[in-house]
Amino acid sequence: MSKLFIVSTGPGDAQLVAPRAHAAIAASTDLVAYGLYLDILGDVCDGKQHYDLPLGEEIGRARLALNLAASGKVTSLISSGDIGIYAMATLVFELLDMQLEGKENHPEWLDVELEVIPGISAMQAGASRVGAMLGHDFCTISLSDLLTPWETILKRIEKAGEGDFVVSFYNPVSKKRDWQLNKARDILLQHRPASTPVLVGRQLTRPEEQVTIIRLDELDAKDVDMFTLVSVGNSESRHIVNGTKEWVYTPRGYKKKL
Repeated sequence: MSKLFIVSTGPGDAQLVAPRAHAAIAASTDLVAYGLYLDILGDVCDGKQHYDLPLGEEIGRARLALNLAASGKVTSLISSGDIGIYAMATLVFELLDMQLEGKENHPEWLDVELEVIPGISAMQAGASRVGAMLGHDFCTISLSDLLTPWETILKRIEKAGEGDFVVSFYNPVSKKRDWQLNKARDILLQHRPASTPVLVGRQLTRPEEQVTIIRLDELDAKDVDMFTLVSVGNSESRHIVNGTKEWVYTPRGYKKKL
């Protein structure tokens, strides 16, 4: 059987991996992933053939997974969060699309049975940590300009600000890219109050987790790294404090009915 599971493992906590993801990995003989994802999964990966390709080898991982599955090996291509959000699922389908257009020479890929298994994304994990931040319309924007021109990213930030969306920023900074987040902050400040609550979540659901709620005008790229998700509330998002507990929620308008 030519079978490729495209598997999401969630934000990091082993208890947040979906049962279907566990079942897919258990059914597989071969696992393709960045090594950290396999480490997080633990014992379920025992007895499998592991293919650990480093960061930056995403195309190689997708090709390898398709080739393994096409050769008859039940294969899982694994990524953290939701594999369909800024992750590996897109590459698999892009390669298949290229094969259909005659730009690849792997007709055997088209016979592979595919199953995409969803997972909990970082923005969902972060929102759950502080309450209900994604309670109304929201969007995600990656600030990485490795594959998307900065002019395009800039346009999306401006429109998200105009539309008053809750905005979750993925890839907010990197070692070589430390200025885009502050630019994004300044754009959003043109459309919502300086007091707008911002979630800064690092290593969400993992042992090293750090979650902080700050004001939009306090957001600074120097306090963020590549393991951090930044979610900015909209103009109506509320930061509420009850003793030592604090929450953020974005109302949908139910107050009119209360």
